[in-house]
Amino acid sequence: MSSRALISVLALMAAVPAGAAPALDAETPLLPRTAEEAARIAAVTAPTTDFSAPERFEDKPGGGASVRARTTADAFSDPSANIGLEGRMTFNLGNGLFTRNWVSAPASTTASDGLGPLLNAAACQACHVKDGRGRPPVSEGEAPVSLFLRLSVPAPDALEAEMAQVAGWMASAPDPVYGGQLQTFSLPGVPAEARMLVDYTESPVTLAGGEVVSLRKPTYTIADPAYGDLAADLMTSPRVAPQMIGMGLLEAIPAAEIMALADPDDADGDGISGRANVVMSAVQGAPVLGRFGHKAGMPSVREQSAAAFSGDMGLSTSLHVSAGGDCTAAQVACMAAPSGADPATGVEVSDESLDLVTFYARNLGVPERRDAADPTVLRGKRVFYDAGCTSCHTPKFVTGRDAENSAQSFQLIWPYTDLLLHDMGEGLADHRPEERATGTEWRTAPLWGIGLTEQVTGHASFLHDGRARTLMEAILWHGGEAQASRDTVAALPKDDRDALIRYLESL
Repeated sequence: MSSRALISVLALMAAVPAGAAPALDAETPLLPRTAEEAARIAAVTAPTTDFSAPERFEDKPGGGASVRARTTADAFSDPSANIGLEGRMTFNLGNGLFTRNWVSAPASTTASDGLGPLLNAAACQACHVKDGRGRPPVSEGEAPVSLFLRLSVPAPDALEAEMAQVAGWMASAPDPVYGGQLQTFSLPGVPAEARMLVDYTESPVTLAGGEVVSLRKPTYTIADPAYGDLAADLMTSPRVAPQMIGMGLLEAIPAAEIMALADPDDADGDGISGRANVVMSAVQGAPVLGRFGHKAGMPSVREQSAAAFSGDMGLSTSLHVSAGGDCTAAQVACMAAPSGADPATGVEVSDESLDLVTFYARNLGVPERRDAADPTVLRGKRVFYDAGCTSCHTPKFVTGRDAENSAQSFQLIWPYTDLLLHDMGEGLADHRPEERATGTEWRTAPLWGIGLTEQVTGHASFLHDGRARTLMEAILWHGGEAQASRDTVAALPKDDRDALIRYLESL
């Protein structure tokens, strides 16, 4: 472990209450590396300086779990290539639950009831279409399904004391009436919370050589709130559903190696900080490293899945036991609606079902690279490195040895993310803190598979709220710590910018 990583770990340990052990890796019992392994991994994951040919194994971004790159909309839907026959059977069972349309209770299909009463979608796949990323509405009057608003208000003093368990944690609380996110759908007899409207303002940006790119800035309105006035100090944050591939591999990166990349005070003076989000694990009851979600607010695939069951579909699990999901006490009809909870377990989604969905999400394979040896792609790769994009979009890691999840164990992977929080500037700010993430910070998004976005989902939609319609628009929205890289790209000759896009499309 580097000295910087050790300092970061010790800082976390100091923030944990006396008597509690810090648990940076959520749920994943990784075996420690030997000194020989650590040295070998450091050499393998060092940034390349040779752009004359692809690096060894670069065409397998998910290591042995990589899957063939399909040319259809199913490119993100294959299981990890190395999970074996039994793993495929479990994956298929999880797929069945992921695509299942849940229904209201009571119903004859007791294994599938309990939906709502408030909801954003009736099935996981309704947001993660073909396991890809969501999008904002594309036509006037279209209701948002894979885009929603997170809601919160500043926390009361009592909660601030509780959340002070982790240094730098910015306390917030769900809206006392509307909860933690805006649900725009509901079951009969229960009013939906409101309508969400999105308007855009276009702004032209002129690049070197005269090329003009138009950026659209969204404005969100909560219309027709059904449960009374919105809180005066309400904070909102738009989120599109992220793509699902490679989540198990991201979970298997040793936390200490992610922490080693953090530089919260920019001690090296390169203009890039990188901070770890630290969240309270519902499973471990302790602070752990946040890895998933647009602000790294979730520690593990299982906890992310359980939170989505509750917040998006109003389904209870052993980690979120309220049958009303995100309903609040102020929403009387919602709280009084029938529950689909199994009398034996007291929840609507059993631990067995949650485990199956978790296994499915953990094992959605990362497609192999396309055209990695193409000269234009290699030129674009050099541009990517020279522009400093790798300061946050870390190309490669080696996952930890994981005795329980062999498909993710000890793989050389290429996710192009450091999983850390970075200040992305005022243009992308939501001004809503989430644990340690400030209102201008976002987790570095993984780039693997990004070139297949439109093929999988039928649309090109990037960034946390889907505002970017092309990869170049997404680059031009980068500000804050990424401003210098953004400006470098904007000043490049057009051929270099085109090569950069070709490189991203090959990932």
